[in-house]
Amino acid sequence: MTKSRDAVHEILRQSRGFRSAQDVFAEMRAIGSKIGLTTVYRALQSLSDAGRVDVLRTDEGESVYRACQTDSHHHHLVCRDCGRTVEVAGPDVERWAEVVGAEHGFTNVTHTVEVFGTCSSCAEAASRAETAGKG
Repeated sequence: MTKSRDAVHEILRQSRGFRSAQDVFAEMRAIGSKIGLTTVYRALQSLSDAGRVDVLRTDEGESVYRACQTDSHHHHLVCRDCGRTVEVAGPDVERWAEVVGAEHGFTNVTHTVEVFGTCSSCAEAASRAETAGKG
């Protein structure tokens, strides 16, 4: 499993954004790997459990994965158009989660926060396309 997990992790480290298990599987097969889809899913789960990959749920409910850029707790800004992702700290979110948990008698509070929007490159491209369509 370690060899497969490392190979899956390397695909994610070389990727720009989040990738689905199907994407990782297809890329690995395209480069000659004999890995099975079930093994890819197991490797992704193992990497996630170890904190080596970030996991997001898309609007369609699919899990997508990306190699972590930092070892510390963080959140993500994700472009809806190109998938560009920026890791960000959220101290206000951390305090809010602790306060809300405490108000309701919860301890050991954890959370996941993902913020979706349009990155500046995609916004500029959309603006250029809109301007070109009017001319």
